[in-house]
Amino acid sequence: MSARIDHWWSIAKDDLLGDPFAKMATAGLFQIGLPGAGAALDSYGAIAFAEQAIAAKTGLLGLASAFAARQLAARFFIAGFAGQDQRATWLPRIAAGEVCTAIAISEPGAGAHPKHLKTAAESRDAGFVLRGGKAWVTNGPVADLFLVLAVVAVEEGRKRYGLFMVPKETAGLSIKPMKALDTLLPATHCELELDGCELPASAQIGDMPDAYPAMALPFRDVEDTVGTANVAGLLSWLLDKAAAQIERTEENALRLGRIAGLVSLVQAASRLAVAALDGEGDDVPARVIGVRLLARDIVGEIRELLGQGATDEPAIARALAAFDMLASVAREPRKIRQIRLANSIRPGNSIRSEKQE
Repeated sequence: MSARIDHWWSIAKDDLLGDPFAKMATAGLFQIGLPGAGAALDSYGAIAFAEQAIAAKTGLLGLASAFAARQLAARFFIAGFAGQDQRATWLPRIAAGEVCTAIAISEPGAGAHPKHLKTAAESRDAGFVLRGGKAWVTNGPVADLFLVLAVVAVEEGRKRYGLFMVPKETAGLSIKPMKALDTLLPATHCELELDGCELPASAQIGDMPDAYPAMALPFRDVEDTVGTANVAGLLSWLLDKAAAQIERTEENALRLGRIAGLVSLVQAASRLAVAALDGEGDDVPARVIGVRLLARDIVGEIRELLGQGATDEPAIARALAAFDMLASVAREPRKIRQIRLANSIRPGNSIRSEKQE
């Protein structure tokens, strides 16, 4: 896999944002994490390795996260839950870089909370009709296939969900641009409007009674866990930048060495957390929490080394801004996980987050 990363870097390093996905396809990066390209690539660990390498080489969290978002959506939802015909139709094209897959769960004003989502799939004849809207669809502007979560039933006041494959050419599907977040380029987002999108029954992924707890909820944890590799890669990049810019006093050398040690801990914890997704070792939720919190402290120290957050290099300023932005994403779910961790340490003294209600 390192050879693929090196190939990509050789053709992309002089123009990282100029059609970045085409260069990834040329280097075979979109085979990473998917079945069919060999056991060494067929894992979450492979996706995390590539994501960390991209961030470490470029300092572009948006580029690394855009790559990982494509691969995770394909691996988790299609390779993990789709039927044989669905996999045969889409996975080879995704691996070749011909198709970009995007997951659409969140909605305007509702986030991703299952109580508030309104997009619905109505059974009709031998298929479904989708109506509603989605927001913050990562890679949406360049996606060819949307995986849309929609309400399929309401039972005793509780919504039940299904997940549907919606090709971008589907009649009634409109892609609405959102303001670009420059610090996260080339990662882009969009809104979707689904106005009577007619789909065959074969468009539904999985046959479970409720796709939210079966797919949407665990995917959040998978995404957050693999995302620690992005953070680990950025810390390596920032460490190199700081080492090149600071005055080499004994005090600064001590601080830089301390930070290097902490970065190595983040990298190790990230690898262990991702390995658990592949069935290697125990799943320890505290690892992901620890990585996020330690990374925040490390970035704070690097900011101090670079002059209390000020730097003359635009790339560093952009990287720090991107870290801050991504750290604020999914803050509430991370808060809930921390509370659950606390409750596991002291059983019987449970604390609830208001947002859990």
